[in-house]
Amino acid sequence: MDEATIGTENRQPAAAPPARRAGGRARGRVRVEPSPKRVRALVDGVAVADTRSALLVWEKPYYPTYYVPRADVRAELADTGRVERSPSRGDGHVLDVTVAGRTVPDAALAYPDSPMPELRELVRLDWESMDEWLEEDEPVYVHPRDPYSRVDVLASSRHVRIELDGVVLAESTQPRVLFETGLPPRYYLPMGDVRLELLRRTDSVSRCPYKGVADWWSVVLPAADGGVPREHEDLAWCYRSPLPESQKIAGLIAFYDEKVDVFLDGELQERPVTPFS
Repeated sequence: MDEATIGTENRQPAAAPPARRAGGRARGRVRVEPSPKRVRALVDGVAVADTRSALLVWEKPYYPTYYVPRADVRAELADTGRVERSPSRGDGHVLDVTVAGRTVPDAALAYPDSPMPELRELVRLDWESMDEWLEEDEPVYVHPRDPYSRVDVLASSRHVRIELDGVVLAESTQPRVLFETGLPPRYYLPMGDVRLELLRRTDSVSRCPYKGVADWWSVVLPAADGGVPREHEDLAWCYRSPLPESQKIAGLIAFYDEKVDVFLDGELQERPVTPFS
């Protein structure tokens, strides 16, 4: 994400991985690659799976998901008799997962007859059905971290002005610019440079595997000619306690460049086209 699909566990479109890299293989559009990390999936604090042999599978080009060896699954798996079909992975047998007396329905898939041999002895645990995922001993949100995605946060003295419908929302000469693989730059601005009186906190929360948990604001523009104020929902966000690699954006506010007008050093930027447009 840059940002999450709001209200869900952030789906972060990053650049698609190249067709081949050392240590991994691509089959058609599906790339697979072993992960060197210890990976755990938890339900009610109990490990459903604990493995050092997870496989990263790019079911979608934007980010991978984990497949784990069946031998490293500690929970009981029960075949529901239903099948989900994939053109690349074959027939996926839908499984219920039971651990510590709790059954999580439809929480796993197995591909025992997959045309991709490396998947046949593995289980795909549904990310949302697990309470927690750990890479080594640290929680990870939304999806596994993509080894080919990078986040850089750089201090800048560029003059950034954010407008919407001709109203200035923010203006700063001390932004932090976040560069993330496959996404446009995001300009994180100090709260003192943002017109907070035009923002309204919402209940939305998003999560990013690279940055952490974000709060959201809507933009409420003054009413024109005595009319009703215009509200633009969930246009700005802030990571108050970001993950260590993104500490430079702590407490700063960013706006969707896709939905506001961004001026850099006085020059209006073209609105980028992304999955968040």
